[in-house]
Amino acid sequence: MASADGDGVGTVADLLEKTKVKQFNEVSFADKGLKLNTADDAKVIVKAIEECKDIQSLRLEGNTVGNQAAEAIAKALEKRPEFERAKWADMFTGRLRSEIPPALRSLGAAIMTAGAHLVELDLSDNAFGPDGVKAVKDLIESQACYTLKEMRFNNNGLGIGGKLLAEALISCHKSSSAAGKPLALSVFVAGRNRLENPGAIALGQAFKTIGTLEEVAVPQNGINHEGITALADSFTHNKNLRSINLQDNTFTEKGASSMAEALKKLEKLESINFGDCLVRSDGAIALAETFHHSLPNLKELNLSYGEIDREAGIKLAESMERKEALTVLELNGNIFGEEGVELIRGVLEARGQLDALGSLSDDEGDDSDYEDVDEDEDTEEAEEGEEEEEGEVSTDPELQVKGVKAVISPRKEETSTDDKENVVLATAAEFLSFPSADKLMGIGKDRGRLILKELGSNTGDYERVIQVFVQVASVIDSKRESVIQAVHEASDVILEKLFTIDKCNPEAIANSILVHLGLIKSEDKIKPVQNPSGLLLAMAHVVKQDYFPRHLSQLFITFLSRPHQGLDVCFQPKHQFLQALYSI
Repeated sequence: MASADGDGVGTVADLLEKTKVKQFNEVSFADKGLKLNTADDAKVIVKAIEECKDIQSLRLEGNTVGNQAAEAIAKALEKRPEFERAKWADMFTGRLRSEIPPALRSLGAAIMTAGAHLVELDLSDNAFGPDGVKAVKDLIESQACYTLKEMRFNNNGLGIGGKLLAEALISCHKSSSAAGKPLALSVFVAGRNRLENPGAIALGQAFKTIGTLEEVAVPQNGINHEGITALADSFTHNKNLRSINLQDNTFTEKGASSMAEALKKLEKLESINFGDCLVRSDGAIALAETFHHSLPNLKELNLSYGEIDREAGIKLAESMERKEALTVLELNGNIFGEEGVELIRGVLEARGQLDALGSLSDDEGDDSDYEDVDEDEDTEEAEEGEEEEEGEVSTDPELQVKGVKAVISPRKEETSTDDKENVVLATAAEFLSFPSADKLMGIGKDRGRLILKELGSNTGDYERVIQVFVQVASVIDSKRESVIQAVHEASDVILEKLFTIDKCNPEAIANSILVHLGLIKSEDKIKPVQNPSGLLLAMAHVVKQDYFPRHLSQLFITFLSRPHQGLDVCFQPKHQFLQALYSI
């Protein structure tokens, strides 16, 4: 039927829709919201598999599959050697974590029994952690995955499972190479998985071994410069890389410099996302040097929210000179200032590239309020160790009490964080009256329980308990690892008790924390903390713990994502908190 105005557009659209040729035969139950507990529940899927003459793909995302239902589906797949694409993201909604591995093992065993050869394995958005990787390890290492092209393990809470996944990939590559069919993986996605440095380093070794990657995406994984450097090295062994997404990890200058060197060897690269990665100005300048001389096919570049100053921003704009394919340049949220923004716009406009530049509405202003931060904490600790050698008198006022000079003993692995030579004994009451790092240390290892005991009957008053938590968080000292550990331990005891009491109201607790951060106003006129850095850093630890209700993460993300004068000056603590929220 022609459209109402008689131009025939409707007919053409309908005809095109009907004549689309699918690349593969697919049985899809995507987003049906099916609750499949038993074999009977799974009959509709089993029947569809059996009736499909040449099933190459099965989509089950947006449903919830129990063990018995998975076994029934697996039996149907055992007879399908032509099967290639397991699109099984988000198919265990509401299932206990212990239920997922048996279901995965059944499905994986079926693929191997069928003699199928997978091209795609997508298990994203299933919260199975390391146990899920163990459940599919045999599948990944088997002949069924010698032909694997795309692997997606996004938002699975892998943690140390990232190392297990890397080991399985290396094993698959070794055995497939011996069989004359080397694994040639082209797409690897594993965002929001708490991989951190150990996982990144392990995956880097796997990437280096494989050497055929075209797309790598591992955003929001808590990776710092050590892991970034390992990944950069692995990328140089994958000459066909076209897309790299490392958003919301932490480069600093050291990681950015390593990545800049690696990018020089990736001439086919088209898309780079290093947004919210804290590349900083020197790191951005190193990257700009690479962009100026390399990457002729670059189409998209994201370096937003990276603490990049005006000079570095201008160099980045200038480095786009010969990027004729450039369509997207994201530099928002840096510290260019009004003049810097105009200069950057001018550079790009003069070269006809202004349309590629995204909004700069969240620019943080000039860098006059930003202090230089030593990114290498290990170097800081080493320097401190050199300054305070054995027998040297400390000038740290926190270590001198009532005029008595504290002697710093050499650090030993066996020494307790509550070393009696350096810590003055204190009570929980003394700490709560006038909080300090030394007093928290002085309470002893049982500090969390003793602080709760001091509260007495008030432990059921969430407002009072949150106030105490805020006091504990306020004494974090980023240069004293023992204090950080003490804050974490005490916070865990206090908040785990609060979140597990009868009639717990998680939303009210979250609101109270937001009040203390100054993100929402208090009806009781509670004043926000003057320096929110400690509370932000403590919360970055808290949200990763099992006692923290996961559903609260989006609430915090919503408020923290808004511009806020009080929090925006605490860039690094705020970044760490957001990074932790995105990783859960």
